[in-house]
Amino acid sequence: MKVAVTGTSGLIGSSLVSLLSKKNITVSRVLRGDPSGNELSWKLEDGDWNSASIDGIVHLAGENIATGRWTKEKKERIKNSRIEGTKRLCDHMLKLPAPPSVFVCASAIGFYGDRGSEILNEDSSRGDGFLPDVSVGWEEAAHTVSSKGIRVVNVRFGVVLSKRGGALAKMLTPFKMGMGGKIGSGKQYMSWVAIDDVTGAIYHALTMDSLKGPVNVTAPNPATNKEFTKTLGRVLKRPTVMPMPAFAARLAFGEMANDLLLASTRVAPKKLLDTGYDFQYPELESALRHVLGID
Repeated sequence: MKVAVTGTSGLIGSSLVSLLSKKNITVSRVLRGDPSGNELSWKLEDGDWNSASIDGIVHLAGENIATGRWTKEKKERIKNSRIEGTKRLCDHMLKLPAPPSVFVCASAIGFYGDRGSEILNEDSSRGDGFLPDVSVGWEEAAHTVSSKGIRVVNVRFGVVLSKRGGALAKMLTPFKMGMGGKIGSGKQYMSWVAIDDVTGAIYHALTMDSLKGPVNVTAPNPATNKEFTKTLGRVLKRPTVMPMPAFAARLAFGEMANDLLLASTRVAPKKLLDTGYDFQYPELESALRHVLGID
């Protein structure tokens, strides 16, 4: 199998390339610079795609939503990098003489919005707000290639746990200093997933022919922010007595605080479980110990 992957310099993309290579899958990185060897170019008008004989595409590229305040310009970059970038890739896919059989496109559990303690699966309705709007447009753009018989999977990522990047990496310094604590009420649900299960779920999506449409990539046991905080403190052997009130989070992070830190999204990975995916790290403490390398 030969798979093209965008966003390979990111946390998920770099980990995915490593896993697919171990599975004896030939990976073609899609780069913005000039390609060489097995690499492909984001300059889609170039002819290298036409002769590449790609079996599947995994599209992970997009503006990082967790860095910098959500100014009007930042939100526009987030939206365009996902929706317009996906449209461009899909338009090119439809023109290929031999299109891939499967297209796995990143999405996010931000699709569901702030939903309290409601248990959400892939059949649940969309939420309201900026992230749900972006997620809906992102997924609709990906599905334009289904008209050519390409199987489309929208992998809705939760909070990815890795010490190499993402939310957990940002939390480590204050928590190691004993300055960690719950955010806001601490009652909001965090639907987390270990990086190993993120890449495992993408591989599952590539190879499971019955899997299509939205797929929640979250562990089966989401935790409240308070539970997450206590568990991380226990793993690091540090106190967690420095809470961040909701107003302080909003002052520090602006609109991003409401959507990423204070929103509650309790997500179940129904489709992954129904199609036989076996989570390597279904429990929070064992997942944290694994990704942090702590026995």
